[in-house]
Amino acid sequence: MNPVDSGRPAEARAVASGERGAIRIADRVVAKIASQAAREALEAGVPDSTPPHAGVLVSHETTRVRVSLELPYPSDIGGQCAAVRRHVTERVGKLAGIRVSEVAVHVERLHLAHAHDAAQGRTR
Repeated sequence: MNPVDSGRPAEARAVASGERGAIRIADRVVAKIASQAAREALEAGVPDSTPPHAGVLVSHETTRVRVSLELPYPSDIGGQCAAVRRHVTERVGKLAGIRVSEVAVHVERLHLAHAHDAAQGRTR
């Protein structure tokens, strides 16, 4: 018998040390993970745009995520939103250990790709 465990009841000794206790991850931490995952999912960011922002609603070990972002136009908006949903679900699940039940993507603004080129002095 381990001398450290000798004074504890048998029930406490039977539970492995890594299985005792609880972890609570703050909602703002989950939101930060979701925001970063949305950034990672967008291959090319839009210059001078606001980075993606996420809000979450965590209940027990499940979360609903809402991501607000800006996208370039013209582009495959549906494809980019689907990529954000997949990546946010994967990263939040892996890093926070929380199941994501829903990812709602809100496109707040579209940036014209040629408007940025014109501002740089280039023409098409």
